[in-house]
This record gives sequence, structure tokens and C-alpha cells, in this order.
Amino acid sequence: MTSTTKPWVVIVGAGPSGLLLGLMLAKKGIPVQVLDAAHKLDEQPRATHYSPPAIYELRRAGVVDDLRAAGFSPNGVAWRKLDGTFLAGIDGTIEGDDPDRMLCLPLNKLGRILYDHLSRQPSATVSWSHKVVSLGQDEEKAWVHVETPQGKKTLEAPYIVGCDGANSQIRRSLFGDKEFPGKTWDEQIVATNTYYDFSRFGWYDTNFIIHPEHWFMAAKIAKDGLYRITYGELPGLTYEQLRERQPWKFETMLPGHPKSDEYRIVNFSPYRIHQRLAPSMRVGRFCLAADAAHLCNPFGGLGLTGGIVDIGGLYDCLAGIYEGLADPSILDKYSEIRRQKYNEVVNPISSENLVRLFGQDPDKALENDDFLKMCKRAETDLEFAHQMHAGVNVLKHDFTQYYTRQSAPEKIQTGHTLSEKHPDAPVQAAAVGVTD
Repeated sequence: MTSTTKPWVVIVGAGPSGLLLGLMLAKKGIPVQVLDAAHKLDEQPRATHYSPPAIYELRRAGVVDDLRAAGFSPNGVAWRKLDGTFLAGIDGTIEGDDPDRMLCLPLNKLGRILYDHLSRQPSATVSWSHKVVSLGQDEEKAWVHVETPQGKKTLEAPYIVGCDGANSQIRRSLFGDKEFPGKTWDEQIVATNTYYDFSRFGWYDTNFIIHPEHWFMAAKIAKDGLYRITYGELPGLTYEQLRERQPWKFETMLPGHPKSDEYRIVNFSPYRIHQRLAPSMRVGRFCLAADAAHLCNPFGGLGLTGGIVDIGGLYDCLAGIYEGLADPSILDKYSEIRRQKYNEVVNPISSENLVRLFGQDPDKALENDDFLKMCKRAETDLEFAHQMHAGVNVLKHDFTQYYTRQSAPEKIQTGHTLSEKHPDAPVQAAAVGVTD
């Protein structure tokens, strides 16, 4: 934007969700300003897998070709016993050249691609070292007070969106520091990025191990052979204790029982996992999206995909208001539907994905676990297999149907959910077995 142009939308948070929303709006010619408290892009790799609904939105943003050049499509996902015995899996290759086929790329690389595209948009600007400290609004505009190296500023726009992550200052200012309803899991998680060759054991690109103590996930996240190994640990241990136990855990868990000189860890991150949802995703002229609005555990990739789908829906709502096709009340629909998707899909399915790993007897999993039964059926029923892949599209929603004037843009093609064509199969099929 020029120095005299005022933004129509201010986006707080220059992570991938904020950059994606900024890019989609800017490509419509809508003046947008993205703020971030940091002084540069986040270089932590974090989440990695993008399911079809996320790819759809990234394709709408015009960045998928760059993502596919940098990333890869996983060949499938398997559930196994600790000794490596295959229980069930999903073939990742049956979707062939589907333009929305799942993609794997560390989130920091997505951020760089989005920032590069956004930087070329004349109606957008990104302001680093802008820390939001408070906010306000009236009938005509919203504003944020920010601290910068040059001093305090007040930035205003008709709409402000919080894409500022799990510790969102926008959410905390709207609802209070402790008002983020939900739960924190008792289970301790340790995520590592590790070079270790799982392919020599015949493992899929993504693998989940079911075991009451040594449950873990091993997923290939880069074309050079880097894997995300995320495992459960004893609660209450210090960082140093977790680090000390790691070689024993890997030797016990991983195929080949490797010693510490047989793999290379490049990132080690213990963390706690949450299931939380903000009381609303719209308060007047403020909206929330992605992690600023909701959290879930990483097993199943529903946090990342759900957040990107938030962005696509919010883009349609804001663009509709800007172009005079929709009333501002469409943002109430955005909050209602996206919260509903969290409550009915993301929260229960991501919770089941996690409990599946430690909450059952691996020797009886195929007998008792309905989702694994569906995976076994899909091995011989190709139509059912395609429907399982399409199940995650239940996260989509076409907000242009709420436009009140003129013709709406192209409708979102959600396809049939598995439960529509196969009433005997639960919406569980949205869990395609990848990871954030």
C-alpha cells in the first residue's frame, strides 16, 4: 500500500494463517496490513501435513505449485504394533493427480512462500516488531494499540482479525487472559525432527504405533529423509530428564532399535497438548481464526487443516462485505459454522486419534476399533477408500451461500462425505492419519 492508503483489514499475526488471509484479500485488491510482534518470519518447522480442504484454499490463493515443488505427497499412513506389525493403513496414492491431494511441507517453508507472494501485492503491507497491547472498537471501526521500536501507535480499520496463535493477544483482550474453554491433556508429548531411514523397514511415509507406554508417530516431513518422531512420555519430567531418556526411548521404540549414533536429531521439543475453543470467533469488528480461535492435539493434522479452512471461509465473508455482496452479519455465520466444525469434527476426531494410540490393547485393536475396521475394508473396496479420503472435506463450508446481493463467486465443491454415501460409516473418516 502507499503511505496514505488506510487498510480495510488489519491482520494481527504474520504466521502462515495471517499471511494466507492477507494474500487472498490483497489479490482481490482489498487494502490489508499484517502486523507481527516478531522482527521476522518464524523459522520453526512445526506443522507439516495439509489435507485436501487445506490444499483447496492454498490453491485458491495461487501458491500450490510452489508448495508442490518444495514438498511432496505422502504415500500413505499405517497403524502398527510396537514390533512393527502392520495393523491397518490408508493408501495415499489412490488419489493420483487429484489437484487437492495431500501435501507435506514444514510450516516455516509455507510461511516463506506466502510472504514472497504477499510482498508482490501492491495493496498489502507487513509491519514487523508491532506488538499489540490493547484494542477497542466503535460502530465505524476497530483499532489496536501497538508498541514498536519507534514508539507507540494506534492502527485502525473497519475489521481486525486475530491470527496471532495459541497465545493470541486479540483473543485475550476480547475475552480475558484465562477465557479459552477446553482441556489440557495429561499426556506429555515430545516432538523431534530426526534423520533415520524408516523406509528400509518397509514402513509407510506416516506411521502410528499403538502401545500403552511407547506410543509414537513417525512421519516423513521432507524429501531429504527428515522424519517427525513424536512420542508420549511420563508427565512431570523436566526438560533435562526428557532429554536424558530420549536415547532409551528411541532404542526401545524405533524399528532396528538404533543406538544414538545411528540417527541424527535436529530438533527436540517437549510440549503439552490442548483441546480449546474461544467463546466466539467474532466480536463486533474483530474476528479470530486458526490457533487464535481453537487448539487440538496434532495427531490427524486437523489443527493445521482446520485453521487454513477457517481462513478460506473468513476470506469469502470479508470479500463479500467489501464488494457489497454480503451483510456484516455473515461474520456471525462464520463464527457459528467454524465453531460447529470444531465441536462436531475437529475436537472429537482429533481426540480419538490420540487416544487410539495409548488407550487400547494393540492385540485387540482390529477387533475393537471402528476406524481401523474401516481402513481394512478400504484395502479391498476402492470406492470406500475414495470416500475415506473425501471424508475430511466435511471441514469445508460454502459461505458464499449467505451472500445477499448479486451473483456469488464459484461455489465450494465439498463433495459427498463418507457418511452421506455410506451411512454405516461414521464421520471418523475425516481422520486421515497425519500430523500437525
